[in-house]
Amino acid sequence: MVIDFNTLYNFPSRFDRVFEDFFKAPMGNDRRLAYPPLNLSNDDEAIYVRAEVPGVKLEDVELTLTDKTLVLKGERSAPEGKFYRQERPSGVFHRVINIGVPVDRDKVTATMADGILTVTLPKAAEVKPRNISIEVA
Repeated sequence: MVIDFNTLYNFPSRFDRVFEDFFKAPMGNDRRLAYPPLNLSNDDEAIYVRAEVPGVKLEDVELTLTDKTLVLKGERSAPEGKFYRQERPSGVFHRVINIGVPVDRDKVTATMADGILTVTLPKAAEVKPRNISIEVA
């Protein structure tokens, strides 16, 4: 006769999951709380920040670049009316993006098209990769 104890090995994690489900918010707040959602990417030349801000006016967005961070602040106005369900967030938002490399501050650009705010942060010359020629001795 073989007794299989494999079902008991995960007992602590299963027990914890019961409490997680019990204390979870009843309205399903599993969605990301950070607004606006954004994508960060980079290449050899620059860092790109793309934030989804549909319905936000350009004058309601403020960008601040410090030595190590880009701060994105703004406000999305709430539409008028009575709602039965409201999934699109409204109100003031504030995101802080940490930048790990020096940036050429004079060449930073920001554009907004189709509800996407794109901030291009060119890397400073000292951190850009460069080719080194090898001389024959």
